[in-house]
Amino acid sequence: MNCLWELWDCAEITSDTAILTHTQRPSAGCSSDVEEVEEEETGEDANSKARQLTVQMMQNPQILAALQERLDGLVGTSTGYIESLPKVVKRRVNALKNLQVQCAQIEAKFYEEVHELERKYAALYQPLFDKRSEIINAIYEPTEEECEWKADAEEEISEEMKEKAKLEEEKKDEEKEDPKGIPEFWLTVFKNVDLLSDMVQEHDEPILKHLKDIKVKFSEVGQPMSFTLEFHFEPNDYFTNEVLTKTYRMRSEPDDSDPFSFDGPEIMGCTGCQIDWKKGKNVTLKTIKKKQKHKGRGTVRTVTKTVSNDSFFNFFSPPEVPESGDLDDDAEAILAADFEIGHFLRERIVPRSVLYFTGEAIEDDDDDYDEEGEEADDEEGEEEADEENDPDYDPKQKDQNPAECKQQ
Repeated sequence: MNCLWELWDCAEITSDTAILTHTQRPSAGCSSDVEEVEEEETGEDANSKARQLTVQMMQNPQILAALQERLDGLVGTSTGYIESLPKVVKRRVNALKNLQVQCAQIEAKFYEEVHELERKYAALYQPLFDKRSEIINAIYEPTEEECEWKADAEEEISEEMKEKAKLEEEKKDEEKEDPKGIPEFWLTVFKNVDLLSDMVQEHDEPILKHLKDIKVKFSEVGQPMSFTLEFHFEPNDYFTNEVLTKTYRMRSEPDDSDPFSFDGPEIMGCTGCQIDWKKGKNVTLKTIKKKQKHKGRGTVRTVTKTVSNDSFFNFFSPPEVPESGDLDDDAEAILAADFEIGHFLRERIVPRSVLYFTGEAIEDDDDDYDEEGEEADDEEGEEEADEENDPDYDPKQKDQNPAECKQQ
């Protein structure tokens, strides 16, 4: 942790245990000439005191406000160098900025062509996705050859053990009722992914058991860039729709008012669909009863009121973006989360659904984080080894370093 002394200058910090002033600030290199407050204080005690002081600071609203004000003042602050340049140099910088705008325009064309490629390859993927749907929904039964999958753990198992396991498995299958397809495939996918499972309520699950397939459809050639998520359902007791849709409108061109902010296509808005709920089956609404007492007569009456209810199916009723583009904070937060979910469904869930069903895709994500942690651990280990191999290295001297230096 970097030393906080420079930020502490913006507020007076007084505690029952110590007063921190400019004179106690460590030198830039945290060298050995830093004055110790207490000569008999151990490095561990000093480190503990420093942590306590930091906690006290972070719990003080005035200090936090002062720190935030200082940090806000640093955002976008010019060093003065650009302003000090000669006029002829500034003209050349403007020329570079014009070149940057042209780069952004070329990048926009690049992403438009990427969208065209996505549309082209979506047509190549679709037969495979259709077959996947047929297997899930018991329309097609895969052959023995199509079902063969050699897992890593099976490589070391003898043929005899494999045959024995196969016979036992077949015997168990005969005793059980033969299920059709892969039951609750998409519901399991949703429950395995945190981003989606947070949306799914208990009353949504019986409906999502009827979800047959999710498809991604791209806008046609010449149309504005967009994609549509199609949720295909089998006949059920909840609504009459066979397909629920959610369309995301995208933009892949620099904003004239801020061309340098362009960083590829962005979702500009989305449109859901109307769900034709059967009577009494709308899980996005709930009925509550309230008792009201008359102020004068003292009589009590019960009032029934219908209010919105948490449900995955609110996903198909996003907030409408006004023509002005101005949204309140709640609507803006909902749309931001909505865009993230739509992008995740399109990019990850639909193409790799079986891996989210089995949990393998989630394990891969976890492995990525673990690898980062292992790399950090390796670096720490290398540093420790270097210190031990250093003939001038003295562990006692290391422990005696001031707490402030340890935090840097």
